[in-house]
Order: sequence, then C-alpha cells, then structure tokens
Amino acid sequence: MSLIVWQTKYVVAGALILPFAPLLYLQGQRTRRRVGVLPGAGGPNTGRTGEADEAVEMLAIGESTIAGLGAKTHQTAFAGQFARELSERIGMAVNWSVVGRNGVTAERTIRELVPQIPNKRFDYILVGLGGNDVMKLSSPRKWRRDMTQLLQILKDHSPDAVIFLSNCPVIKLSPAIPQPINAILWELSKLHDANIKEIAAQTESVFYYHQPTNVPPDFFADGIHPSEMGYAEWSRSMMEFFDENHQWRPR
Repeated sequence: MSLIVWQTKYVVAGALILPFAPLLYLQGQRTRRRVGVLPGAGGPNTGRTGEADEAVEMLAIGESTIAGLGAKTHQTAFAGQFARELSERIGMAVNWSVVGRNGVTAERTIRELVPQIPNKRFDYILVGLGGNDVMKLSSPRKWRRDMTQLLQILKDHSPDAVIFLSNCPVIKLSPAIPQPINAILWELSKLHDANIKEIAAQTESVFYYHQPTNVPPDFFADGIHPSEMGYAEWSRSMMEFFDENHQWRPR
C-alpha cells in the first residue's frame, strides 16, 4: 500500500465522520477530564545503567512516554528501562539522556525538542512518537514528512547511531478511550504504523517496533500511559523483537 492510498483513506474517512465531529469532540473532552494528566517522571533526566566500565551514550527523545508519564523517575520510566535492556545485550554500561515533553507531535519535536539535544554524539537513540500525531489527526502525508525530517536530523547529529522507534499507539487496547473515538483513532494509528514501517525499512540503522497484539492487564497507569511495570514490559518486548527481526549491530 502506498502513501497515496493511505492519504486517500484518511481524506475519505475524514469526510465520512465530519458530520459527527461535534459529538466526537465533546466525547474527547469528557475523556480528557476523566483521565486527567499524569505528571512526568521526576528526578534527573540523565543517568547511567549497567556496571561495566566501558559505556555507550543513548538519547531518548519524544512525547509523554519519553517524558515518563506514569513513572516516578526516568530510571523506572521508558528511557531507564530501555537502557537496562540495551546494557544487558551489549555488555556495556549505558549513559542515557532524556529530552521529552508531553503532547508533542513529530513536528513539534523538531521545533521544540531537537534544540535541547545535548551537544555530544550518541551511539543509540530511542524515539517515542506517534501518539499525539494520532490524537491530533495528523495526515499520513504529514506524518511521513515530519518523521523523515526528524530521522535525518538525528542522523546528521549522530551519524553512527542505531535508532530505535517505538510503535504507534495500539489505541484499541486502551481502556480509557471510549467508542467510537477508539475505533476511529485506531484506524488512523494503523495507517501511521504501516507508514513508519516503510520509512524504517528504507532507512539504514533505523528499526521500528511493530504494534503489539496485546499487553498485560496492569500495563497502563491511567488507561493511556504505561505504568512502571508497563514501561519495563514494553522495553523488554521491544528489544526481544529487535533481536528476532533485525540485525542491529551492538557497539
């Protein structure tokens, strides 16, 4: 399936649901008020994982999952948990840095977060984006344009880095998002998932974690964002997927 087909499906679906837009907006507002907004992870946004003397540098950049909503600290959030999995595989310590903000899209990441990236080269980069591009109804064309630009920026910054992309959100598994919004957003998320799969397949040293089919019952902290257990499970599943499906080369 091509970008033209994905974009056409997006436009046609938008036209079909337009008459119901006011109702969907009100439902979305009620859901937001009911769920509320979790605070981001506390503590330092840098750390070290692993006991080895030799260490690699890892950057985690992106939206609320990178900001650590649902966890007390970044050590127990996505960045720290993913660094732990990475360290175990490469037999080296991992110095991790977090640049995350709740609510950002890929476009806003380029504008707001890229300027905050530390001035050093990274060996590994974890990108956590997609949720807000789905929630804000970014088109397939926009999603591809913004992610392609972001990946090029990251490659220019750290040419030898291995880049890991987390999956677009599995909306259908979220217990906090009601129908029919759930079904509508899930269809868009599947389009973005197929889109980013193609981008990653065409880009050297970029690996995308495909959308999982299920998550444990206590995966979520608020029905949308992972809990600390959820971040641990997510990181473990991602690394196992990369081990089984990609020839990523440990530094």
